[in-house]
Amino acid sequence: MSVTIKDVARLANVAPSTVSRVISNSSRISEKTKEKVRQAMEQLGYHPNFNARSLANQSTQAIGLIMPSSNDIVFQNPFFPTVLRGLSKGAHENRYALYMTTGNTDDAIYDDVVNMVQGGRVDGVVLLYSKVEDKVQSYLLDQGFPFVVIGKPYCNENEITYVDNDNIKAAYDVTKHLIDLGHKHIGYIGGNLKFVVTLERLLGYKQALEEAKLPIINHYRVHEEFLREGGQEAVKELFSLKKHPTALVVADDLMSLGVLNTLDEIGISVPEDMSIISFNNILLSELSRPPITSVDINIFDLGNIAARNLIQKIQNPSEPVKKTIIPHQIIWRKSCLHPKTEKTI
Repeated sequence: MSVTIKDVARLANVAPSTVSRVISNSSRISEKTKEKVRQAMEQLGYHPNFNARSLANQSTQAIGLIMPSSNDIVFQNPFFPTVLRGLSKGAHENRYALYMTTGNTDDAIYDDVVNMVQGGRVDGVVLLYSKVEDKVQSYLLDQGFPFVVIGKPYCNENEITYVDNDNIKAAYDVTKHLIDLGHKHIGYIGGNLKFVVTLERLLGYKQALEEAKLPIINHYRVHEEFLREGGQEAVKELFSLKKHPTALVVADDLMSLGVLNTLDEIGISVPEDMSIISFNNILLSELSRPPITSVDINIFDLGNIAARNLIQKIQNPSEPVKKTIIPHQIIWRKSCLHPKTEKTI
């Protein structure tokens, strides 16, 4: 005979309804009671039938993950596997499964989201990006469907729960550091301008230059995809100029790898001839030669907290809108020098 909720309730000395709430990880149940019930479940070998529960509750116990696309950016850039680990942990802790989009174009992604929502495939969604004038965000708002954004929304900020870093401050901090080292010609290599993270890091870079009364040179700003090839193309463009920068703020570590490769090919030494500071602090930044100073944006936490905030919204539709800013930290390595000196930072 199979073990039932009533058997678990009897052993834990609680009501069957309490066991049900523990299974759904309700915030109404104390951690002490949850632990007691879970121990009883383990002792009896009880495994909840989530399919049956989902039918009864009209719940899928699934979260939709909306990627920027299923092209090379997602599959090559280490940001996404790391943020997915955080999302997976937050979902698993609350017994939710993950359902991922597979669209290659904006229209295909939009169609995937509509199918998710109208087909009742998920209880809520996480957007792993924030885009300028994104019709997916507009659709979800219009539908009143639970969703969370990783990144700052371009508009309707007060209506959307999101998790992000202070990208303006982070870019300002690293640019100011290069200025403090004595660099006056600082370039910026950013991602696609349709993403809010690119715009915010560009703004922080500009603010630091303006504060130092240094000129903002349009030719020193290059935008490519968040890929190694993007960094390679950016360097080629910058070094086609008569006067190139002596330092670079690069918006992504994978792009920085392409930057280093191309600089090495053309005989430019880092940090002796060119200083570089990057973002994301993935393993590549530590293993590269030289190791790159990079901004740790705590990618795992971005995903983990996004999943938790979404599940709270799903379980409590009256949950207020939340703005969560994850702290950043600059990890100092050996890719920056004073211009034309030997002193490493």
